[in-house]
Amino acid sequence: MREQILVIEDDIEISNIIRDYLKREGYGVIVAHNGEAGLNHFRESSPMLVLIDLMLPKIDGFEVCRQIRTKSDVPIVVVSARQSDIDKIHSLGLGADDYITKPFSPLELVARVKSQLRRYNRYIGKQTEDEVLTFDGLQINLNQRTVEKDGVRLTFTMKEFALLCVLARSPGQVFSKEQLYYQVWKQDDADDIRTVTVHIKNVRRKLGEGSRHPRFIDTVWGIGYKFIGQKHENT
Repeated sequence: MREQILVIEDDIEISNIIRDYLKREGYGVIVAHNGEAGLNHFRESSPMLVLIDLMLPKIDGFEVCRQIRTKSDVPIVVVSARQSDIDKIHSLGLGADDYITKPFSPLELVARVKSQLRRYNRYIGKQTEDEVLTFDGLQINLNQRTVEKDGVRLTFTMKEFALLCVLARSPGQVFSKEQLYYQVWKQDDADDIRTVTVHIKNVRRKLGEGSRHPRFIDTVWGIGYKFIGQKHENT
């Protein structure tokens, strides 16, 4: 499966150039021409990297960057004609990982994209061979970040997928909400553990199960959750 890159750029000519160069390198490319559409595509497609222009219609690039970073750790590269240090510092402060000024060299942009993806793949522990967890009717590809249930591809957000992976890697192990929050959000803040409950509810809904008769994620009352799917060894 090709790594997906989301390009949020209102200039059609520039977005076409970026798309063509990235596709030549084997990447899948999704293009949005305004901030609102960009955020919608991000939620639907879970790309591995996002390229963002700052001067976007509907929702500007700063706000797009901020919203993406609150939900995901994927690399964000700003590509903008705004060259002031203030804009660069503000973008990086909102969570951008790199800043490229227009006009730019397409080859340099591709090189920077590759660099960011290498770092991100190391960060998420990506390996050369796909690591797949298989349970009754459920397949979780840890490297490609895909989930299939009964042969149907399911779509999860970054945090939802991370929660599912933490649980599925250790079937039968009980995780407290605090443990899950720390492992997925990389923070130690007991005041925010309610977000774990919300995300678990979303994961269950997408898996097509409830809390009363779970097939995969069971509630351990007063503590947290455990994964109860029957694991199959891959051959």
